[in-house]
Amino acid sequence: MASNAPIGAFDSGMGGLTVVKELMQQLPGEQIIYYGDTARVPYGDKSKETVAGYARQITGFLVSKGVKAIIVACNTVSALALDDLKSEFDLPIIGVVKPGAKAAAEATRTNRIGVIATRATIGSGIYEDFLHRTNPRIRVFAKACPLFVPLVEEGWIDDEITDLIIHRYLDEITAEGIDSLVLGCTHYPLLKARIQQAVGDGITLVNPAFESSREFKYVLEENGLLNDPSQGATADLSPTFYVSDGAERFRSFAARILGSPLPEENVKLHTFE
Repeated sequence: MASNAPIGAFDSGMGGLTVVKELMQQLPGEQIIYYGDTARVPYGDKSKETVAGYARQITGFLVSKGVKAIIVACNTVSALALDDLKSEFDLPIIGVVKPGAKAAAEATRTNRIGVIATRATIGSGIYEDFLHRTNPRIRVFAKACPLFVPLVEEGWIDDEITDLIIHRYLDEITAEGIDSLVLGCTHYPLLKARIQQAVGDGITLVNPAFESSREFKYVLEENGLLNDPSQGATADLSPTFYVSDGAERFRSFAARILGSPLPEENVKLHTFE
C-alpha cells in the first residue's frame, strides 16, 4: 500500500468527528475518508452481532476507497468487533479503547478510575479488562450514559438539561473518589467542558480520541505508511465524509466541530442494502 493513500475512520454517527479533528491536527499530511453511520446511530444499545455486521460493511466500503489503514472511531465497535475486523481485513486497524485505557492507567494516582460509555461498551467489560491487565490494583467504576449521544447529536451541548443529565449520571461515580474519568464514547469529548465543570478540577478527564490518534500515527510509522507531503502526496488533502443519512445536517454539525465550513461536495451519501 502506498504511503500517500488515504486513511479511513468510521463511527456510528457524528461523534467520530472528535477523532477526525485530532487526526487533522496530529497527521496534517494525511487525507482522511470518514464514514458516519447516521441512519443507524446509536450502536450502543444494539447486539454484538448487529454491531459487527455494520462494522464489516463500513470497513469493506473504506477498503474499496483505497485506504491504507483504519481507525475505528467508535468505542462500541472497538469493544465488540475490533478483533473480528483485524482478522478479516488485511490492513492496519486500531480502535479507541486500548489507547484510552492506557492513558487512564498512567493518569491515576489513587487507582480509582471512572469509565463512562454506551451500554454495549460498559457491558463488554473491555475497559476493565485493559485497565486490570495494566495494573491489577486499579478499581473501575463504570457507568452507561446512553442519553449523551442523542444530546450531542441534537446539538444540546451548552444546555441546562444536559447539565442535569450529566449530574444524574456522574454524581454516583464521582462519589466513589475517582481521580480519572475515561470519556469512553467519541461523542463525549464534545461535552468535556460541561463534564469537567460537573466533576470538578480534581478529576482528570481522559479523551480516547486524542490518545488513539497519537497511537494511530505510531502505527503508520511502524508500517512505513506515514505520508510525507514533500514526496508527491495527493494535492488535495481535504477530508471526504460519507454518511448513511442526513448529509446536510452532518455537514452543519461537522463545521461546528472542525471549526470551518465543509464544501457540499465533501459530504456524500452512501447507504448499505
